[in-house]
Amino acid sequence: MNKFKKIVLGIKLLVEKPSLINLIVGSDYYWHQLLSKKYPKKTQLSTINIEELIPDFNENLTTYSFLGGGSIPTDIMLLKALCKQIANCSYFEIGTWRGESVINVAEVAKECYTLNLSNEEIIALGLPQKYADLHGFYSKGKNNIKHLLGDSMFYDFKKLNKKFDVIFIDGNHSYTYVKNDTEKVFKHLLKENTVVIWHDYAYNPEEIRPEVLLGILDGVPEKEKTNLYHVSNTLCAIYIGRKLKNSVLDFPLKPTKKFVINASIKNL
Repeated sequence: MNKFKKIVLGIKLLVEKPSLINLIVGSDYYWHQLLSKKYPKKTQLSTINIEELIPDFNENLTTYSFLGGGSIPTDIMLLKALCKQIANCSYFEIGTWRGESVINVAEVAKECYTLNLSNEEIIALGLPQKYADLHGFYSKGKNNIKHLLGDSMFYDFKKLNKKFDVIFIDGNHSYTYVKNDTEKVFKHLLKENTVVIWHDYAYNPEEIRPEVLLGILDGVPEKEKTNLYHVSNTLCAIYIGRKLKNSVLDFPLKPTKKFVINASIKNL
């Protein structure tokens, strides 16, 4: 099919089903175009070696499901290792899902807060009760984890009247929510030396999600944009108040390290 016929067919499909425009607006191409136009020098974050953040990296996870929709092991190890570096660490996350990240962090942090949609809000989105019930599956009942309920778009972060050492933004990954969550976190929850991590900045450790990156850049205060990085071998972006050795991602990457992973199974 030649280009002209494709254009005609595309117009015909849009006329018959206008909602298909959402596929175009939601495409990576669309977000890459917006990102390149607004931040021509920031189409990706500079990457820092995970060992720059965590020297002598040696972490283990006591809870991991190897099921869909969660973080990859190095994402959670990053969170746990960062919290371990801070005495009496106070941790906050947006987006709980099964609770794999926070249950691991709770082993080394003094206190953990999570914010997630209530069961009623999840059901209202058309998702099944079973899906709603799985939120916080691993983390419920842990003494140093407080589960907060609400939609981050409308939640009053100020009423927490609290600052945190490590914050993990892993809720709705649409541009609108990433920008909203980022703005509120920086306005209400940061103290000196707070570290902020965004999940799903990347589809995989070598391929960014332009929609998420644009939400981050538009949500972070202008003066702090130079303190943003991508953490190697993870799906995460990070805000940290110090300069670190970094490089520009050049796909495909030649491995410079290997991870040694041991796993055992404990039936529930």
